[in-house]
Amino acid sequence: MLKLNQTRISRIVLLFALLLSMHVSAQQNRPNILWITSEDNSPYLGCYGDAFATTPTLDKLASDGFRYTNAYANCPVCAPARNTIITGVYAASNGNEPMRSTYPKSELVIPYPELLRKAGYYCTNNVKTDYNFKGDYNSIWDECSRKAHWKNCPEGKPFFAIFNLTTTHESQIFPFIPDDELRHKPEDVVLPPHHPDTKEMRHDWAQYYDKVEDMDAQVGELLKELEESGLADNTIVFYYSDHGGVLARSKRYIFETGTWVPFIVRIPEKYKNYFPAEKPGDAVDRNISFVDLAPTLLSIIGAEKPDYMQGNAFLGYAVEPEPDYVHMTRSRMDERIDMSRAVRDKKYRYIRNYMPFRIYLQHLAYLFNARSAQSWKDYYLAGKCNDLQSMAFETKPVEELYNTENDPNELYNLAGDPVYKDVLERMRKENVRWMKEIRDVALIPETEYVKRAGDGSMYDYMRSEACPFDELLAAAELATQPGNESIQDYIKLLKHEDSAIRYWGATGLLIHIDNAEPALPALKAAADEEAAATAVLIGESLFHLGEKELAEKIYLRILKDEKSTMMERTWVLNSVEAVDFESPAIEKWITDFYTNRNEESQGNKMYENYLLRCVEWAVQNEQ
Repeated sequence: MLKLNQTRISRIVLLFALLLSMHVSAQQNRPNILWITSEDNSPYLGCYGDAFATTPTLDKLASDGFRYTNAYANCPVCAPARNTIITGVYAASNGNEPMRSTYPKSELVIPYPELLRKAGYYCTNNVKTDYNFKGDYNSIWDECSRKAHWKNCPEGKPFFAIFNLTTTHESQIFPFIPDDELRHKPEDVVLPPHHPDTKEMRHDWAQYYDKVEDMDAQVGELLKELEESGLADNTIVFYYSDHGGVLARSKRYIFETGTWVPFIVRIPEKYKNYFPAEKPGDAVDRNISFVDLAPTLLSIIGAEKPDYMQGNAFLGYAVEPEPDYVHMTRSRMDERIDMSRAVRDKKYRYIRNYMPFRIYLQHLAYLFNARSAQSWKDYYLAGKCNDLQSMAFETKPVEELYNTENDPNELYNLAGDPVYKDVLERMRKENVRWMKEIRDVALIPETEYVKRAGDGSMYDYMRSEACPFDELLAAAELATQPGNESIQDYIKLLKHEDSAIRYWGATGLLIHIDNAEPALPALKAAADEEAAATAVLIGESLFHLGEKELAEKIYLRILKDEKSTMMERTWVLNSVEAVDFESPAIEKWITDFYTNRNEESQGNKMYENYLLRCVEWAVQNEQ
């Protein structure tokens, strides 16, 4: 027995020594890391099978490296996507999911550049930050500017450098380039079935492919510079896009078109122990998403992964198991309020819509700068769209399920098909499990973040004793449960002491408004609801049940209250537009706000601009 114990102890000591030597080796032989990111583009690259694309540089990078075929942004828009990347925590868990918001980040969550710098790396960012939390972004980098470059790295230090290319950003299709100046011809575009065949749609697709080609050339310049510096053999190169896009129903939407991204990694031969497949040029089908990037960086450089990080390292010395699912989220996009969650395995995508009473393609001012988007809407209003093309301007089902192998554009919802019942239930359960695990902040309306967290973060609030998390999650699931017509359940939630749980009661009634007549007395009794988001949905339900005067009273109370925030008023105008409420009193408030908009815009510019966008759109519709 003693000899057996000694043998076991010897093996343990040997194993510990081996692990320690591996760790020390990783520390002493750490690679440089270069990240090249583009914006707003799905895998419209030749190496991903797109025959219309002209991308020789990235095709070569893929042949020299590893092309990931199941890589996803966890949020289909830049700021919350970058929040997830920089922290290794889902934006929906950080409380930084609403687009262009400045809510605090938890002090427990440390941006990865600080961890890399602590480990001895020289970290540069050229130049975009957009991390969607309150704070000094520049301070987390050694350099953060248009001049930031790995060349400034002190001798003897490894570097981590980002170059962000904006050439494929959505804004690049707004300036019109004449057809005869385009390299990709509009007549050669193969349109997806959900896009109508308009000249504007064809033009914007062609112009966008030109921009992808331009971006590819810029990547080539950076790779050439790295090669000429003599550092290529010591540098791991990543290329990826910050989310999908860019034509309407891609960016901002948690479909494949908004979340699937190109992702290529080139690893020098000296680091072949990091190869994720047998040899360069191979495709890698592992599920990865942006929440995995920070843990992966730490694994590559031989540093420990903090407990708060929610992703799995997929390269380096501490590769973690592949996740079975990828999770994606959508919340407020600029001035338009919505909430959806998606679960993706390698075959199916499940979507849960928590505000199904909002159409997919709400009028978002920035999005509709694109002539292609406006032409789509014009075609719809003229009755020229077919059923698939019309869905974008209709309200959503509570649940969506797509077979992405057979239906890559995700147009045929299988959620109601009994053949897929087991798949639906499996992915529905996974969504609930994940929301509980990450303590999903969107269970509370954005209008209540500051009221609940004060100067602190919603990440911390959701983990505090003050947060009734389990009740919130149960209420949200009950409110959005398909086929649940138990109106009394929603009435009970509407009377709860917690305003966010009351919000889910109001949500349940609005979703099931066709059967909500028995709830009318309870809705009238709740007309004085103080929480703005909850009050808005109560007003919307009352409107649908014929109580338009009472609904108007609720809307005006929030609009006129000097204590109302700009975001609370934005909720009101989202609802007013959704129900097409014709109210002289509300129209007067809108006109007055529009007339005095310069005076009104002296506080928080961002939120007031979002309210102003709603106001401007309402004024435009009145004219």
